Amino acid sequence: MPMYTREDAEDFRVVDRWDGGVGWQAFPEEGGHRTSHAVRADGGVWLFDPLDAPGVSDLYADLGPVAGVAVFSDYHARDAAAFAVRHDVPVTVPTGVDRAADVIDAPVERADSLAGFELRRLNPLRAWHETVAYRERDGTLYVPDFLAGGTYAVGDERLSMRVFSRLSPPRETFADLTPDRILLGHGEGIFTDAGAALDDAIAGARRRFPRALLTNGPTELKAMLDALR
Repeated sequence: MPMYTREDAEDFRVVDRWDGGVGWQAFPEEGGHRTSHAVRADGGVWLFDPLDAPGVSDLYADLGPVAGVAVFSDYHARDAAAFAVRHDVPVTVPTGVDRAADVIDAPVERADSLAGFELRRLNPLRAWHETVAYRERDGTLYVPDFLAGGTYAVGDERLSMRVFSRLSPPRETFADLTPDRILLGHGEGIFTDAGAALDDAIAGARRRFPRALLTNGPTELKAMLDALR
């Protein structure tokens, strides 16, 4: 199985569920563990970095009408245009996420905030541009690329990050956040002691770099090559 599957999905698997939304993987067996989310927000439901699959629209239908589709990372254009057409909404792309905006075949709106979420730009090693979204009122944090579930974890980490991002973790981006849940563009979300998991990932990043390089280096190289296809 490749890191990122390019064929049409045949099914999907629910990986996250909470009172305000749901997350699914259209290709649960792929190495990259791409995860999409439907999040109840101001004005309706927002679809975060969505991937399509048969019947997936029924998964979030009871959350309310779809208010918009949002793409938070340069390499997450995914199926945003298809969802935008289906629900007759534009695709919102945060300021600075330019590559995604250029390749989406649907009306695009640029934004510096989104439906009750604060947006913070993140440029890991200048290799890609992404935006994290945080809603203080319920402690919901969405990280599209920089952090992942167990994909690149070492030791007992619950949140992982790419090998070379560990050399200079963006502490200032996350320092004042106190999430109750962390939704991820890759992997299952964190719903228990989310703040502690985030603090551990950032604080231990450099210390765990040698082990991460040895363990995950080849896998990450494959992921990067697959993402550029």
